[in-house]
Order: sequence, then C-alpha cells, then structure tokens
Amino acid sequence: MNFSIKNHLNYQPSKPYFIFFLVVSIFFSNVLHTQTKNKIEKDRTTLWNDFTYDMGTIFSGVGYTYSRPLYWQGNDFLKLGGVVASTIGISLLDENISTKLRSHKDNVPKELLDYGWYAGSPQNNYGVTGAVYLTGLFTRNEKLRRTGVLLISSATATGFLQQLTKSAAGRARPSAGFGNHHFKPLGGDPKYRSFPSGHAVLTFTNAHVIAKQFKSWWLKAPIYSVGLIPGISRIYADAHWASDVFLSWATSYFVVEAIDMYLNKKYKEKYNNSPNKIISFNFTFSGNTLGAVLSF
Repeated sequence: MNFSIKNHLNYQPSKPYFIFFLVVSIFFSNVLHTQTKNKIEKDRTTLWNDFTYDMGTIFSGVGYTYSRPLYWQGNDFLKLGGVVASTIGISLLDENISTKLRSHKDNVPKELLDYGWYAGSPQNNYGVTGAVYLTGLFTRNEKLRRTGVLLISSATATGFLQQLTKSAAGRARPSAGFGNHHFKPLGGDPKYRSFPSGHAVLTFTNAHVIAKQFKSWWLKAPIYSVGLIPGISRIYADAHWASDVFLSWATSYFVVEAIDMYLNKKYKEKYNNSPNKIISFNFTFSGNTLGAVLSF
C-alpha cells in the first residue's frame, strides 16, 4: 500500500491562518509581559551588555544541556528508560493510530492543520521567540528577557538534536508507504526523515516554556493543549508516526527543564520556586478512541 509524499512536501496552507498564528503569538507575548511583576531595571547595564550576555547564555545553555548525560544518576536513567519504553510501546500502535486518524481526517477543521504547519515551521518559531526576547531586552524586563533566552536556547537545542537524530535514524515517513519499521540510516531523502518530528519538538518546547510563566493549571492546561496540536496534526498529514511525536514531546520537556535549571544560575528571576511536579505524556488508543493524555 503506497501513499504519495507529494502532499506533505508541497503542503501550502492558506495565508490567512499564518496571520492568525502571528496574532496569537503576539497575544501570548503580551500576556507574558503584562503578568511580569518585577520593575523594569533601567541604567544598570547597557542594552549591548544585556544582549551579549544573553547570547552567550543561549549558547552555553545549549552546551549545558548536551553535557547533562555525563552527570546522570540512577533516577535519570530510570526516566530515560521510561521514555524509551513508552516510545517503543507506542510504535507498536503506529499503524493503527495512523489508519484511525486518516479515516476521519476530512472531519478535522482545516484551521487546525494549518496551525500545526505554521506553528512548527522553524522560521515562524524563531520569529516569535525572537520577538519575545527583543521585547524583554528593550523594555529592560529581566523576566521576559529570560523567557526569550529560554525559548531560543531550548528551540536551538531541541532543533539541532532532532535534525541529527532524524538524519541518523532514517525512518520512513508514513506517506512513503513502507510501514513503521522501515529505516534507512543516513538516508538523505525527505521521505526518510520521520523520527522525530521537528514541528512537534518546536511547538511543545514553546508551550512548556510559556506554561512555566503561570502557576494555575487552569492556564497551563490550555497552553499545553495548544502545544500538542501541531504534533497530532503531523500524524494526520502522514508526515510522522505517533511514536515520532511522543518522543519529540518528551525531548522538549526534558531539554526545557535542563536549560531552565541552568538559567537559574544566570538570572535573578526564577520560575520554579514551588516543588517540582511530575508530568507524563501517554497516548490512549482503544476501539474507536484515540487521544493524548497529559498527566500532572
């Protein structure tokens, strides 16, 4: 059974939804700004000093994240084992999940599929994260600056990691028609770049960073839900398997947590003064029901 990858490679959503995506992104940037309670710090450092400090922190934060496995202890390896086991478990259902989603794709609002495409595109992602950072820089707002640094450094770390992984793994996309266990390591063809999902990585990274700004789970839950949409939309688009998307979400979560821990040493503003909560992601699939569960 063959599925053409033409639609995936040449997918061109309607431009009005790109505008909608930017408007929503600007809204979230303003929310982050207005809910910041610290006073704007003026004349303590120059903009250039702040900018160079932040850029250095972005690169050192990425390096810090990549070095973490060297310092892992027993509990960290248990978390890794949990992610690996969950990814393998979901991969056993990949074919069923893709078939089930394709069966009612026509019932999904096109707006959601368009949002999934635009939100996960790297150029749009860096445009939004850059806007958040520059707003914090020019208003001399350290919390918003730190948010921008966390967004950019997390996107850079996860983005590079997923590009390296998908190139090395060479997993065939669903649209290639080879099945979910077909791999061509280092295969340069786009149809062999399924594992993991770049769109899911970037959008859930943003969602996790933004959710950290709020204490109420009534606010966090909708933000995470919006962050899940692009990953699920990529399954609908036959661009990725469910296990690709799950691994992307897990990677985003742990990378953001690692960089946020590093930024605690670099900035006075803290996000995590309350006890850490364990968050887990799982797919549910039974009969005619498919869903993603975020537990906290």
